[in-house]
Amino acid sequence: MNNQPRPFVLAETNYKEIVQHKFDIAVLPWGATEAHNYHLPYGTDNYQVDHIAYTSAEKAWKKGTKVLVMPTIPFGVNTGQLDVPFCINMNPSTQLSILLDVCDVLVRHNITKLVILNGHGANNFVAMIRELAGKFPNLFVCVVNWFTSHQRTGIFVNKGDHADEMETSVMMHLHPEILLPLSTAGDGATRSFSPQAFKEGWAWAQRPWSLISNDTGSGDPALATPEKGKEFTDKCSSAIADLFCDLDKKRIEEILS
Repeated sequence: MNNQPRPFVLAETNYKEIVQHKFDIAVLPWGATEAHNYHLPYGTDNYQVDHIAYTSAEKAWKKGTKVLVMPTIPFGVNTGQLDVPFCINMNPSTQLSILLDVCDVLVRHNITKLVILNGHGANNFVAMIRELAGKFPNLFVCVVNWFTSHQRTGIFVNKGDHADEMETSVMMHLHPEILLPLSTAGDGATRSFSPQAFKEGWAWAQRPWSLISNDTGSGDPALATPEKGKEFTDKCSSAIADLFCDLDKKRIEEILS
């Protein structure tokens, strides 16, 4: 725990502090609550996106960019895991309703940029942002998938996209006290759709998770280390902090090139 409330974390700061600052950018972290193989907690996506949001904001703050991080939305799209115990699903239509209400508040308080900081692969905000643009023409909304803000090659060996080497390494770095031993993890082996179109990526369908994975993982976590997790999160948070600085106090015309 921090001894002092961080002025860029809305949940920690207070009215006395908040009125002393003018914020141009609000950050909305968005995670999920779902099974992550046998060894990682259900809140993995939330722990990770919280850390990235706070460290990115802190780095930007030190460079003079005042961003305000809102509380994380802890539920994401999990329609492919409805049969997995307590994977809490939030439908995309519900996500849009939340965003509409949040954006309404933000524009009332002169926020001109909203960064949705996404921590869950099944959350897809692109269509929602298109709709928000029509309803809030003076609010610039973008989405950042924190886990793609820096390349994984050179850090991680095994490929995957859920409870894999990357996510396990990050959680080893952030919260080793709530992880089960790596020896308890499944191998994260998955099945994929057989038609070539899906393998090449120009056709897509939702994966029925219980049919593609025996342990709810996707990717072998065996080579995970906390050192890899620290390196990756440090590089991701630095890249995202730079984005905050690039967006700060700029009109849409100045962002275009």
